[in-house]
Amino acid sequence: MVLQTESKFFEAYQRGVPKADYWKYAFEDSLDLIARLPQVAAHIYRNLYHDGKIIDPDTSLDWSANFAHQLGFDQKDFYDLMRLYLVIHSDHEGGNVSAHTTHLVGSALSDPYLSFSAGLNGLAGPLHGLANQEVLRWTINLWEKLGKKDVSNEELSNAVWATLNSGQVVPGFGHAVLRKTDPRYTSQREFALKHLPEDPLFNGQPNLRNCT
Repeated sequence: MVLQTESKFFEAYQRGVPKADYWKYAFEDSLDLIARLPQVAAHIYRNLYHDGKIIDPDTSLDWSANFAHQLGFDQKDFYDLMRLYLVIHSDHEGGNVSAHTTHLVGSALSDPYLSFSAGLNGLAGPLHGLANQEVLRWTINLWEKLGKKDVSNEELSNAVWATLNSGQVVPGFGHAVLRKTDPRYTSQREFALKHLPEDPLFNGQPNLRNCT
């Protein structure tokens, strides 16, 4: 929202450009957002977790690697992870909450800065973008409650039912069953097998995996 004062679409609309040319200025705003958002997001991250120590962009890197660099992660494996993460999430172009919200707000001729901000607010909900974080938080909490060790299917079932009987949900397990394996899952699993096969949250929870 702070960047909205830079909107070329808003300025062009105010001076009365022809309707047929609106797309040109919306396109310029969109390109500006793509260029600026990694640095803005990295600054927010560094302010929150690293005492505001800002890392300058490295223009010799590609878009994803440069974002990882500005976050403070310069390992090649992390560059690869960031590329995978961003490609997977770019698949959400249709009717989900954030994409729909962006389209809806844009349909009122709100400029791309306003539309994208609205989409981010939709993305923040626990049934949409925040779901990734909620799943990880719930899984880690369950792992700790179970003593960070293998448990029987019965013990795991009791722990899951305790969550459901308390009126809460088990995040990430309400999605429709797909006819074919989601290729986003396949790509993440292949990455994990290659780079972190011994990570306990990936490979050390056979009973937890069985419950899915």
